[in-house]
Amino acid sequence: MTADNQKIIPHLWYDKEAREAAEFYASIFPASKVEKTTVLPDTPSGNTEVVFFELWGQRFTAVSAGPFFKFNPSISLMINIDPLFFEHSASPEKDAINKLDGIWDALSHEGNVLVPLGKYSFSDRYGWVQDKYGLCWQLILTIPEGDPRPPIVPNMLFVGDNCGKAEEAIAHYLSVFRNSKMGCLFRYGPGQEPEKEESIMFSDLMLENHWFAIMESTREYNFNFNEAVSFMLNCRDQEEIDYYWKELSAVPEAEQCGWIKDRYGVSWQILPSVLDEMLRSGTREQIERVTRAFLQMKKFDISSLQRAYEEV
Repeated sequence: MTADNQKIIPHLWYDKEAREAAEFYASIFPASKVEKTTVLPDTPSGNTEVVFFELWGQRFTAVSAGPFFKFNPSISLMINIDPLFFEHSASPEKDAINKLDGIWDALSHEGNVLVPLGKYSFSDRYGWVQDKYGLCWQLILTIPEGDPRPPIVPNMLFVGDNCGKAEEAIAHYLSVFRNSKMGCLFRYGPGQEPEKEESIMFSDLMLENHWFAIMESTREYNFNFNEAVSFMLNCRDQEEIDYYWKELSAVPEAEQCGWIKDRYGVSWQILPSVLDEMLRSGTREQIERVTRAFLQMKKFDISSLQRAYEEV
């Protein structure tokens, strides 16, 4: 998968810092850049700044849309540092550790360490940190089995009422998404209390050719999934929008402007891929018309958006 054909794009919600955060992340990771900033006028959050950027060759979108949602560890970004990335080096593992430590130092500066960087049973180098903007990251030195994983993988942590549903969620997502397959799966064993034996310690799966990780925990946490991190699903036509909307939307009151919540509370944006091009390349007047049109919608109607964009 390349950035050009990436169908699922992580979407990050900030109060006012979207551009600043995107530039910060792009300074940390290789093959990264801030591509474009667009302003959507007169949204419920006022004039909303949308930032398109790439991290390690993967596309992301961020918005400055007010203090309505806060990042928490329920969704983090897992950074896989694989010595194979440095296979042409004289010391691949040493270079991988140095790269991991450098990223950790940058992300943890003025941030909050959730799990200290160190050696654990599952990895010689691992840590979990919340950066200065609140976004959570897991860094791990890894050599994954089977198909290679991308350097950045979104991770969903099932806790609270969702704890015990991770395996169900995996089966659900695999049944809904096209071009999907199961990756690895590791369960908690005896003696790992308070975690429940046989619950999902770590798993990953590929959805629409995009890797996700899923974990669960019986520990008590005061957070769960919210709109601070959502996933934009770019659909090629109205038929695909209708399909994913029907299969994923489980909270009718959350349906607005292409946003839905699934049965586990994870937020998705079911969008026509043509909208991305409209917002990236349209004139100010075209973007204003398209914005006015989609603010009136729940599920997006492509023909209505195109009429608004092409109006003269």
